Amino acid sequence: MSFVDRRIEVRPSTGAAPFALNEVFFSRTDERGVIQAGNYVFKRVAHYSWEELLGAPHKIIRHPDTPKGVFQLFWDTLNSGDSIGAYIKNKAKDGLYYWVFAVVVPCKSGYLSARISPSSTLFEEVKAAYSDMHDAEVNEGLSPADSAQRMMDWIHSKGFENYHQFATHALSEELLSRDAGLERPKDAKISDLRRMMANAETLVEETQGLVKDFDAMHTIPHNLRVIASRIEPSGGPVTVLSQNYGAMSREMSDWFAAHVMGENSNFNTIKLAVTNSLFVEGMARILNECDAQLQTERRGLGNIDMEAERGILTDLVQVETDRARKGVEEVDLEADRIMRACQVMHRQFLGLSSTRVLCKIESARLPESGETLSDIIDQLGVFQERISRRLDNITKLSNEIRMMDQ
Repeated sequence: MSFVDRRIEVRPSTGAAPFALNEVFFSRTDERGVIQAGNYVFKRVAHYSWEELLGAPHKIIRHPDTPKGVFQLFWDTLNSGDSIGAYIKNKAKDGLYYWVFAVVVPCKSGYLSARISPSSTLFEEVKAAYSDMHDAEVNEGLSPADSAQRMMDWIHSKGFENYHQFATHALSEELLSRDAGLERPKDAKISDLRRMMANAETLVEETQGLVKDFDAMHTIPHNLRVIASRIEPSGGPVTVLSQNYGAMSREMSDWFAAHVMGENSNFNTIKLAVTNSLFVEGMARILNECDAQLQTERRGLGNIDMEAERGILTDLVQVETDRARKGVEEVDLEADRIMRACQVMHRQFLGLSSTRVLCKIESARLPESGETLSDIIDQLGVFQERISRRLDNITKLSNEIRMMDQ
């Protein structure tokens, strides 16, 4: 036993159980949450014997400070067939506590959970949020479902749309903080995907601005026709032009319906694809580190067949690595689709610009209301310029996302 091993195995009488930043531990359960296997670090931190751990429900290490609402979210996600990342406070046999950031992956006949020691600034915020949830459960009689909703309210207040987005952000925060704490270079893949996420979020913001500008522009063709009808017959050409403008605007509305609006739009799809890729990449890294940890452990493992456990872990790493690769390919595909859609929109705008110029010429020839028409047409020009600028930004962001995939 090395000096480092001896130091980490000296347990304090109170407070946190020793769990080093460079360590990873895992446990595997059946579908009911009964422990089937684990590694030495898990046994050491939890401070139970193998006989006590194997065959026991995983809640044997549950700490009462962890809100029930967290486990509600936890099992709701796992029961839907998805993986999850979560902060959990656990309790060792001797009463010490230990915090983990856990990634839990469905595997054959159950679940595999790999855990690292959290160290990010986000972790401190989460501990405060958990404390509030726990107090509400105790003092207000909050049910697990209501507590889970309170957690979601907190997540929404932090700017995340759902728990998966929050867990993805938390996972990447912990991995980058882990790198810094261990004086390692930043994980290049995680860093690149974080930049892709920032671009994807900016894409959504630009899209929302695009929709707002386009909606504000909708009434202009109608206003043009109203003014033109008041000055008939001299306003006839403006009426025709405004009708053409309205027809082209409707075509662009169809473009918005296909590419911008709704849950299945290109813009929402790319954000979801980047989120999934980032989560899976982080999960694959933790599983890889766990596998590396197992290669170095030479401790008594009870009746656990560690070769079989390594095989399960290796298979999961391969599955998650493939998922991460496919996720990046999907991001590239969606970014390309957005760029092509923006090119179509730009062509539509060329037609609108030409029509606007003709309207401007006609308004200058009218004896009455020409100034009013000119003001409306100028307003139209402002909207078109703003929308065109947003399309340029969206194209640039999409291209940067594609370049990061290379």
